[in-house]
Amino acid sequence: MILTVTPNPSLDRTYEVPSLDRGEVVRATGDRMDPGGKGVNVSRAVAAAGVRTVAVLPLGGAPGALVAQLLDEQGIEAAPVPVAGQTRSNIAVAEPDGTLTKINAPGPELSVREQELLLATIAERSAGADWIACCGSLPRGLKPSWYAELVARAHAAGARIALDTSGPALLAALAERPDVVKPNVDELAEAVGRPLATVGDAVEAAEELRAAGARAVLASLGADGQLLVDATGAYFASAPVDTVRSNVGAGDSSLAGFLIAGGTGPHALASAVAHGAAAVQLPGSAMPSPADLVPTAVTVTDDIPLTRPLTDSSPADSAPTNPGPADSAPANSGPADSAPTEPAG
Repeated sequence: MILTVTPNPSLDRTYEVPSLDRGEVVRATGDRMDPGGKGVNVSRAVAAAGVRTVAVLPLGGAPGALVAQLLDEQGIEAAPVPVAGQTRSNIAVAEPDGTLTKINAPGPELSVREQELLLATIAERSAGADWIACCGSLPRGLKPSWYAELVARAHAAGARIALDTSGPALLAALAERPDVVKPNVDELAEAVGRPLATVGDAVEAAEELRAAGARAVLASLGADGQLLVDATGAYFASAPVDTVRSNVGAGDSSLAGFLIAGGTGPHALASAVAHGAAAVQLPGSAMPSPADLVPTAVTVTDDIPLTRPLTDSSPADSAPTNPGPADSAPANSGPADSAPTEPAG
């Protein structure tokens, strides 16, 4: 069983539009509504794979009630923590070329009592969990050290922790040695305080996070692939993506694939990339089912293309470089986070 923790869940509505023209009336060609938040998305992807999951999340108001209803309809066991404030509502606008515009609301402020109830619910529901995935931004009221406290409590109870967050919350949690952290390339650069221009730069940054306490780093490099850096070494994986439809929740699907496959080693990295590559080709924040996956399309190697430039770190109007044979991979290959990398949201 995989337990997910989403301190700042949301009700997500995604619109597909022919183009986004500021100041104009834009008619959507499609729309969908999903329970949202990074941990919720991990649970949705885990459930789509037929693996049991429990989603712990604070919920309040009419949006919170709708999130609970949508989770139930998708067969996801929820462990809601009632809060006084209303669960936030987010909007994403997806264009045909894969461009995604997101408007994320801040969410409610959690009281001290609500924060303690959230921690108590996690402890209660984590018995027997293979992994606890703690994901996303922290709502108002929670200090950056909140994830660090959660990791410490979980480790004391013998649980393994996967952490997908960014900024001060990520840095504060490293001292408690989370079992795996999952930054995207922008979050990885922010964590080490410098831009990352090549895959080799990303490997060095991941090693710095390990030196700071992370036991493993699963880093999404956008269209360039994914890295896994752990005690056994560094591994690089990618997969071709024909069309990026939406990257909402794609990084979360990637983390789900990693945990489903055991959460360690190259095999789990390959599963992460397969799930991510499938997710970006689906509408909105739809999560892939096993039928959507193409595991044979994933390439995993420990021969890291260290000098390959990172596509997402290049100026938007620059032409892609033509890598040599050792660095060859389709320009649009990569996991879920191909197209703009997804924030911790």
